[in-house]
Amino acid sequence: MKIEKIVWPTDLSENAAKALPYVTSIAQQYQAEIHILYVLKEYVEFGAAYGDFNPKEDYERMRQWEKETAEKRLDELCEKFLESCPLYIRHIDVGDPTQKILDLVKKEGADIVIMANRGRESHYDFGSVAERVLRCTDIPVLTVPA
Repeated sequence: MKIEKIVWPTDLSENAAKALPYVTSIAQQYQAEIHILYVLKEYVEFGAAYGDFNPKEDYERMRQWEKETAEKRLDELCEKFLESCPLYIRHIDVGDPTQKILDLVKKEGADIVIMANRGRESHYDFGSVAERVLRCTDIPVLTVPA
């Protein structure tokens, strides 16, 4: 078995962090690249409001704040936990998490996806993103109980 590229999707939650020991162990064992993916939420632009309010500007400001916060948290995560790994590459995208994971797998030619079986917002034992990734990819997916 040859593993050169690992995709680790994270929503920066405690659940997602449970996959981290598996990511680092496999990356070290195979000297594999780690592609860390954080997907920003797709917010619906809201319409008119009363008062001094510009929906477009507020939407952009909210999006920028979320992106900057994600970048900062990913930096901290990489510095603290991934220094011993051969190579890690951060990806931040916007849209449907499942589709963005599948797009990254294809774009990078990943060999495995390692992810928690549910994210921050899941109310079930197995999250919808993990389930759809399992159903829609043709590479191995290691799901870690959260």
